[in-house]
Amino acid sequence: MRALSIAATGMSAQQLNVEVISNNISNSSTTGFKASRVEFQDLLYQNMRTVGSASSDANTIVPSGLQVGLGVMPAATYRINTQGSLTSTGNSLDMAVNGNGYFQVQMPDGTISYTRSGALQLNATGQIVTADGYQILPSITVPTTATALTVNANGQVIATIAGQTSTQVLGQLQLATFINPVGLQATGNNLLQQTGASGSPTTASPGSTGVGTIIQGSLETSNVDIVTEVTNLITAQRAYEMNSKVINTADQMLTTTNQMKT
Repeated sequence: MRALSIAATGMSAQQLNVEVISNNISNSSTTGFKASRVEFQDLLYQNMRTVGSASSDANTIVPSGLQVGLGVMPAATYRINTQGSLTSTGNSLDMAVNGNGYFQVQMPDGTISYTRSGALQLNATGQIVTADGYQILPSITVPTTATALTVNANGQVIATIAGQTSTQVLGQLQLATFINPVGLQATGNNLLQQTGASGSPTTASPGSTGVGTIIQGSLETSNVDIVTEVTNLITAQRAYEMNSKVINTADQMLTTTNQMKT
């Protein structure tokens, strides 16, 4: 009975759906996190009577055919890149990207990763780094004599130096944009990596055409909508239960068949 295997694919699909929803909910407080959703596709069809085939020698054709679908399969987890809310923190090293763009992060193996999380810090030598100590590119070093740090909307990092009346420009932040940001691969730790699907990055100063601006003293919160996720969770649970009911019904039908006497 095909219903057994078909319903099994439905249960497996909804299990994956719940896992993705669970990850969204667990990261509802993660800075710069983007929610994902699962996209499904129907499986192959068994053609028991092909649509459009000849039904007689008089050139009559079958108008609709007879097909039986074989279930469902997950096709992708699509990352939703809508802007999260901006929350003021008052910390001069907290920076939110308002609009398109990613901070560039120098990884220990020499590769470059990308992040929307602007919860930045200083390391022992005064370089601006992530919470894991990875440098933000272009590398900017804040002198120990700096008494205040200002980052304007265009990404200029400006320091007030003790004993000096004029400020000092320390560097210029750059943001990377992608033709297909959904194609970036999440690697954990709020980091994303370039793939063949994302295309090559284009770097530019914040505020340039198509590039967001920097909001100092703020962080971009997760774009997860808890109400939506809970609704999706209930829907997935009900779909899982209905698929399990199909399996129970098919099993009962097979039991009835086995109990028939000739």
